[in-house]
Amino acid sequence: LALSNALTLLFSSYRNLLARKQSARLDKHSDLGWKLFGKTPLRENAQKDSKRIQKEYEDKAGRPSKPPSPKQNVRKNLDFEPLSTTALILEDRPANLPAKPAEEAQKHRQQYEEMVVQAKKRELKEAQRRKKQLEERCRVEESIGNAVLTWNNEILPNWETMWCSRKVRDLWWQGIPPSVRGKVWSLAIGNELNITHELFDICLARAKERWRSLSTGGSEVENEDAGFSAADREASLELIKLDISRTFPNLCIFQQGGPYHDMLHSILGAYTCYRPDVGYVQGMSFIAAVLILNLDTADAFIAFSNLLNKPCQMAFFRVDHGLMLTYFAAFEVFFEENLPKLFAHFKKNNLTPDIYLIDWIFTLYSKSLPLDLACRIWDVFCRDGEEFLFRTALGILKLFEDILTKMDFIHMAQFLTRLPEDLPAEELFASIATIQMQSRNKKWAQVLTALQKDTGTRTGHQSEPHAAAPLLFQTDTRAAEKNRRSLSLIPNTGVGLKQNKHKNF
Repeated sequence: LALSNALTLLFSSYRNLLARKQSARLDKHSDLGWKLFGKTPLRENAQKDSKRIQKEYEDKAGRPSKPPSPKQNVRKNLDFEPLSTTALILEDRPANLPAKPAEEAQKHRQQYEEMVVQAKKRELKEAQRRKKQLEERCRVEESIGNAVLTWNNEILPNWETMWCSRKVRDLWWQGIPPSVRGKVWSLAIGNELNITHELFDICLARAKERWRSLSTGGSEVENEDAGFSAADREASLELIKLDISRTFPNLCIFQQGGPYHDMLHSILGAYTCYRPDVGYVQGMSFIAAVLILNLDTADAFIAFSNLLNKPCQMAFFRVDHGLMLTYFAAFEVFFEENLPKLFAHFKKNNLTPDIYLIDWIFTLYSKSLPLDLACRIWDVFCRDGEEFLFRTALGILKLFEDILTKMDFIHMAQFLTRLPEDLPAEELFASIATIQMQSRNKKWAQVLTALQKDTGTRTGHQSEPHAAAPLLFQTDTRAAEKNRRSLSLIPNTGVGLKQNKHKNF
């Protein structure tokens, strides 16, 4: 019995010892986590076990190691995936790979230092650029603030005596501050037609009545519209609706539901009642829109009506063919005077001024140029009149002369009908400043008058090409047909000419 008890106790002790050895073996195997070629899954508390193992190692070694830095923890958690080129260059290779040779390590260190130097240079350059932009913005804002005070306190109260002084002309060229631009434009354009706010209200009420009549299918014909068919009036109103949706589409303020949609619609509708002989012509919406952005509705209508009553605008919007040819001929006189090389290139490719000038003149550059730049063009246009419109055209041609001389007909036409959107204002005005509007001691007005006498054109009367029209517009049939085929490939610019049985162009 004693022997039996002793054997039972010995077997139990052996079994417990064997169980402890197996448990210890499993714990040791599990602590290693994922081995290089093992299949043991990583335990959830691996981070805790690793700390325990590290503590045991420190106790055995008899020296505590420094706690790992946050940067080291980040690097370990990335599973050897470097955050940047800095890690690739400065970190040692993993223990299972050969160490870097000294030459390679030195080379990588030099490359890293060069990268740091280049990065610092870029940062410094960017900081200098931002600082320069900020200084320029502050300078412009200060200049605008001083100009506003000058316009409000000195010029506008004494407009009649100061508007043509050298000081005011210089301020005009630099650009009128937006806060006083509308007032200056109104004074510069004038009101020769003596239009009042009451007249605008009458024309607007008449336009609204006409819209209601057309929408209900009415056939009433007003006395002053007796010479114009209902179809013409309806087409004109439909064209207004269509053109408003295409006016400065990027701004999204003139389209249906926009804050200025009704104002623009009112001005254009009132004008068709005020001048039924002119009606609505594509391109008018851009002019009216620019005025709306700077003036109240009634004042914008007054400026709009007087502006379109100027000889050049009336010739174009009434499609006076003979007078338009005269303007083109006068333009080419100064074109050849200022840019003879480009002029010869245009002649060689049969690129006539009407291809690009019509769009520019019809919208006063508001469609072809960025809005802020177009407003600066308007500033000087209000000062110098129609001459500056053609001077601006020559300035644009001079600015892109090197590009245009390398193009053929179709590419020149496409380029000029769609100018670059990032056209710099200062460069354009510098180019315009170099244009001399004087040919053989004759200024623009004198050249235009002389051409009108030579061709027998008179403002607002001649609508058919005159027999003595300049020869540059009388191209041979084959060249004209070639140009027409080429122009058919150019996308529609959205500015057209009003056609009726009396006006053909």
